[in-house]
Amino acid sequence: MSHKGSCLCGAVTFEVAGDLAGPDGCHCIACRKHSGHFFVSTDVPRASVTTNGDQNITWFRSSEKVRRGFCSTCGSSLFWDPLGRDWTGIAMGAFDGSTKTHLHVHVYTAEKGDYYEIADDAPQFNTVPPPPQ
Repeated sequence: MSHKGSCLCGAVTFEVAGDLAGPDGCHCIACRKHSGHFFVSTDVPRASVTTNGDQNITWFRSSEKVRRGFCSTCGSSLFWDPLGRDWTGIAMGAFDGSTKTHLHVHVYTAEKGDYYEIADDAPQFNTVPPPPQ
């Protein structure tokens, strides 16, 4: 199975081989500013992602540990990329068609905007959830 997607204008396309992990919704201030709302992404192994139009991806290093990728033509927020890790986060809204996933967790909820409520049953954490034991 594979999942394809793109930015709004189509200058950047991508394909992910395999199933997608349940996405997380990040409500931190940086993700809200990057996306215009809270940022929902799925974490995928780097080796499973193929991108086309890389010359149209602009990377913004938002911290010492993370860079964020967007289309330099249309501005679509596409990637949340932790440096030094073997995975990257891809924006759920950039996928074409069904992803066969559901939001599984909300993180940094203490920073969420005051203009919305989190109204689903997914677990909520003020920071990132602890690793599984």
